[in-house]
Amino acid sequence: MNKTLIICTAYILTLIILIVIFILKNSKQNKKIEESITKLEREKNLIINAPILNELSKVEALVRDDKLRYKYDGWQRKFDDIRNNYMPEITDMLLQADSYAEEKKYKELRKLLADIELKIYKSKEKTDKLLSEIKEITLSEEKNRNQIVKLKNEYRNIKHEYEKNKDEYKNVNSQIELQFENIEKRFQEFEIVMEKKDYDEINYLVKGISEMIDHIKYVVKEVPTILIMCNELIPSKISDISNIYIKMTRDLYQLDYLNVEYNIKETEKKIKDILDRVKVLNLEDVTFELKTIINYYDSLYNDFEYEKSCKNTFESNIKSFKSKLIRTNKIISNLMGQLGDLKTTYDLSDDDIKRLNIVNEETRKIKDSYNNLMDCYKNHTFSYSKLVKELDFLMIKVSKLEETLNYDLKTIGSMKDDEIRAREQLDNIKGLLKKAKGRIRLYNIPVLPDNYFVELQDASDAIKEIQKELNRKPINIETLNIRVDTARDLVFKVFNTTNGLLKTIVMLEETMVYGNRYRSYKEQVNDGLNLAEKLFYKGEYKKALEITMNAIDYVEPGIHNKIMNAYNQN
Repeated sequence: MNKTLIICTAYILTLIILIVIFILKNSKQNKKIEESITKLEREKNLIINAPILNELSKVEALVRDDKLRYKYDGWQRKFDDIRNNYMPEITDMLLQADSYAEEKKYKELRKLLADIELKIYKSKEKTDKLLSEIKEITLSEEKNRNQIVKLKNEYRNIKHEYEKNKDEYKNVNSQIELQFENIEKRFQEFEIVMEKKDYDEINYLVKGISEMIDHIKYVVKEVPTILIMCNELIPSKISDISNIYIKMTRDLYQLDYLNVEYNIKETEKKIKDILDRVKVLNLEDVTFELKTIINYYDSLYNDFEYEKSCKNTFESNIKSFKSKLIRTNKIISNLMGQLGDLKTTYDLSDDDIKRLNIVNEETRKIKDSYNNLMDCYKNHTFSYSKLVKELDFLMIKVSKLEETLNYDLKTIGSMKDDEIRAREQLDNIKGLLKKAKGRIRLYNIPVLPDNYFVELQDASDAIKEIQKELNRKPINIETLNIRVDTARDLVFKVFNTTNGLLKTIVMLEETMVYGNRYRSYKEQVNDGLNLAEKLFYKGEYKKALEITMNAIDYVEPGIHNKIMNAYNQN
């Protein structure tokens, strides 16, 4: 029973809380909607405000002619349209919004509030534009009067600056003073138009005065500098450049590419034109043109210095180039002169011969270019800057030829070195083989092994092959080097075989002599030595040595290992 009561109580409390939350939420939403509508109502009321009516009444009092009357009537019609058409429509929309709020049609209300806000914005935009147009007339007199006061102050400052430095304007004084008079006349016209209340004319006149003052201000500021550049600075530079140009041409510098004489004439024409424009106070682009002229003449100083520098560079580098060319030409001439013998002596590849012919032809072309360059230098056909560029180009070409020639010289030199080395090694190999044969003959060897004669024959044949390659014309260096390497290996093999054979025989003889002391002492020793002697005369020296050491080992255990260790160490 108590449990049921608790559940019912909790359910009722929850329901009450939900209802309270709903009521509070709904109340908050209604309050927010009311605030939005109130805000829009307030903004609507601000659209038709007192300033427009006040400004329109000011314009009405200023009407003196049909032109202003026409404007006034137009503004009045626009204002009436806003007041009589736009405002009632917005009012009706606000009333509809109140109705939707009471009926809780929130979806329709949100859309309507957005439309009202847009309508108010457009209406406000129209009234602001209308008020701005009206104020152009109502504030025109005060605004233009203030602007004219500022322009008069600026005008007086400009004129004072001119009067203070009047001598700097020379032949332009009358034109500047005439412009001052024109500005003063415009100030007088302004007062007359102000009396007539012709506000359109006033605005046009104030704008014209402002532009005239800006122009005369620029004229007063720039003319002294322009006159100095035209009458002093540029003529001075022209004179200086002309003197340098004349002196350098007398010193046989080729400077035609700079077009100095033509550009001086053109500069003088341009200066005359600028002075004519300055006289009528037309300064458009004048400063830019003068600075361009000055920069050109400044650049000529650099061009002249560069030509002087190029002359020194050319005269210095031409000596170095000539030495390179002579050296290259001498080398290629020698090679081409020996080419027939080289082709006969060595098996040169087609690429080697082709490369030499190309180098020879390129060297000839460079010689021709060098001769032409020297003719231009002696006849002063080209400027030194161009001569230096041409010489640099030839220097690069001859340097590349030097690299190619160095490779060819190394290749041919290597062939000669390989031939000389092959002949020297042939003598050494023959000497080594002769030494091996001599050592064999020195010992009374009963029988030589068959493999020794094979090795000896192979070595002799390899030596003959070297001789054949050396006698063949042209010599194939690659084949020759292979023959030398092969012969050397075979002769060394014979020499090593000879040394090994003699070493074995000497060891055998010494071991047999050592073992003779035990013949009578031990029968096995005597039998072993007898067998070893038979093998010795058959040429089986290693086997005989082994049997001799085994026989001695019967009476002197371990002798076998001692003899073999001594044999291996030697």
